[in-house]
Amino acid sequence: MGAGVSDLAGMEAGKVVGAGLGELPELCAAEVLLHLDAPDICRLARLNRAFRGAAAADFVWEAKLPENYGYLLGFVDGGKEEEGGGRGQRSVMGKKEMYARLAKAVPFDGGKKELWLEKSKGGVCIALSSKSLVITGIDDRRYWAHMPTTESRFHSVAYLQQIWWFEVVGELEFCFPAGTYSLYFRLHLGKASTRFGRRVCSSEQIHGWDKKPVRFQLSTSDGQHALSQCYLDEPGSWILYHVGDFVASTTEQPIKLKFSLAQIDCTHTKGGLCVDSVLVYPKGFQQEKVISSQK
Repeated sequence: MGAGVSDLAGMEAGKVVGAGLGELPELCAAEVLLHLDAPDICRLARLNRAFRGAAAADFVWEAKLPENYGYLLGFVDGGKEEEGGGRGQRSVMGKKEMYARLAKAVPFDGGKKELWLEKSKGGVCIALSSKSLVITGIDDRRYWAHMPTTESRFHSVAYLQQIWWFEVVGELEFCFPAGTYSLYFRLHLGKASTRFGRRVCSSEQIHGWDKKPVRFQLSTSDGQHALSQCYLDEPGSWILYHVGDFVASTTEQPIKLKFSLAQIDCTHTKGGLCVDSVLVYPKGFQQEKVISSQK
């Protein structure tokens, strides 16, 4: 009897009528979203009312945020929460809004550095501009020049014309979410420009990089070290040169990074190199061509 009633309930005008996704309870839709990446959540939110409501739930987006998202939000708007204003503004933000804000570039240290969340997995990424690095001879116009460009997220790169002692050093102290991270130097051989609407690259000042490899070093405040070397190659392309990896084991204490690249053989000069930035990405994430250095 019960089975017959059930069968009749599913019949209407000779057609079988089943429950659609639009009738899915919002809590069930939210459980589905917990297993998806942020871009997929946003796509499913356009499907129907249940997924749209679930995609706005705080607990869905809190699961996608890094565990130290409160620390990261402290960099938004220049860390105004230290004055009390940022903390009040944060209290009225939903977790989805927090994720969206952190997925955009957040400048700090006077605009010389930026952090953001990688949109798919929510991993923390950091970029340090050439102006935040200590570059030997940078103030001497015979050797270096700051060159404006649209090919840098900081709209400026340090261009090396010619020098004997090439060395670039940087530091970063930051509370990373627990995980493994990779550090890169973003470099370009040759001077790129736009002519008649087309990108061109001048290679006339490129020299010296084929004689000796560049040495890369990375060390952390908790005793991790990486040392490698690589010849610079492929003029005309931006390349991420992999310096090394490090592990952040806790978000409670900041980890201090020290890194460098150098070619200090003074038997020859070298030149024609653009130094754009240093990038820290979650291991495995990359957006441009990567060259791994030899240990």
